[in-house]
Amino acid sequence: MTLTTSAPATPDRAARPDRRPWFMLAVLLLGQFMALLDVTVVNVAMTDIRTDLHASGAALQLVVSGYTVGYAMLLITGARLGELYGRRRLFVTGTVVFTVCSALCGLAPDATLLIAARIAQGAGAALMMPQVISLIQAQFTGAARARALSAYTAVISVAFVAGQVLGGVLVGADLFGAGWRPVFLVNVPIGVLVAVLAVKLVPGGVAKAGRRLDLAGLAIAVPAVVLVVLPLVLGHETGWPAWTFGSMAIGVLLAVGFVVVERRVADPLVDLAVLRIRGVAPGLATLAAGVASYGGFLFCVSLHLQSGLSRTAMAAGLAMAPGGIVFGLCGFFWNRLPQRVHAWLTPCGYVGSAVAYALLGLGSDGGPLFFAALVLFGLSMGPAFGSLMAQALTHVPLERASDVSGLLTTTLQLGQVAGVATFGSLFLTLAATSSATALTTTMTCAAVLLLAGAGLSLRR
Repeated sequence: MTLTTSAPATPDRAARPDRRPWFMLAVLLLGQFMALLDVTVVNVAMTDIRTDLHASGAALQLVVSGYTVGYAMLLITGARLGELYGRRRLFVTGTVVFTVCSALCGLAPDATLLIAARIAQGAGAALMMPQVISLIQAQFTGAARARALSAYTAVISVAFVAGQVLGGVLVGADLFGAGWRPVFLVNVPIGVLVAVLAVKLVPGGVAKAGRRLDLAGLAIAVPAVVLVVLPLVLGHETGWPAWTFGSMAIGVLLAVGFVVVERRVADPLVDLAVLRIRGVAPGLATLAAGVASYGGFLFCVSLHLQSGLSRTAMAAGLAMAPGGIVFGLCGFFWNRLPQRVHAWLTPCGYVGSAVAYALLGLGSDGGPLFFAALVLFGLSMGPAFGSLMAQALTHVPLERASDVSGLLTTTLQLGQVAGVATFGSLFLTLAATSSATALTTTMTCAAVLLLAGAGLSLRR
């Protein structure tokens, strides 16, 4: 007779929830947060950079805008490259480029190298960022995808505000007597960590057989974006000379040419047929309206706090932090609301945010009404953005993820640039007379844009 002993019962590993996708998402979002942070973190360091590097006003403009230009011009290309050569490879490559260029920015001996490194840093972010949405589409389904997109939205909302706060803290701390340089050098250890963890946690994927990079589309898309973005970010500071309008006109013509080319090539850089997928076109239009108003809101309110109410850059960032935190929390937890209200979160959130903008104008003295309006904005726009992202991507099949990712990230970036350029120029023009009047007018215009976005969100 043979005795057998049974091992103690162990939980079925297959029944345990697989946490690897969530660890992967945390790494992806840390990389995204780092890249978005650098859009605004440099703003508070401008005075120190000018003094230390003897930089001209034009050079300082390019230090700020160079990142945006490098970032915007490769967003669509980054999404397609991820599909062709593997999303992990592109994410890690973009992270390494971003990290190395952050070190070059922090060690730059002159303004010329700083500008070149900022442009290359933006290009690295452009290779990295589109992979995040594509990987969320590929690795998550159903309710899990909604939660992942909510986290994505929360990071976007918090990062822009956090950039101003962190920049002010780092410059004010003057770590090791390095002045403004830690603003960039802080990215180096974070970037190394993200790259190492991404290699371990992000699925490798395989190159897409039979697909080639659309070089004709690439040759048109890159200059089209640059010719539109560059005058938008430099226009006000340079007084909107004739070349800015000429540049934008040529950029628009190239964009039209890009659409024509993409409809004819076998392997387009962006398959514009995705715009016919249910929810994508109205979702992108609604997103553009929301992001443009949000970019203008961040720029104008921050400038009013500093120039109109004489707050320091760090104090201005801290004043906006509560609204940003509420935005992030509401953007993450919106899907816990009853399913029946999800379809109304975006239009109602946009209307609530429009009310918040109007209250900002009424409370331009920086009193309790002003801060109540900032919190109302977070409460309204957080669920609106989170729901919008989920609704726009619900019907997108996996094989179209890179196309939609490129369009979505480009909409986010160009919408923000257009908002800053449009509302920022209006604010700066009116602020010469009265900062309070400038804030009231720009926030009223931003509220009108949000109401239009609310209308667009109803078309699904």
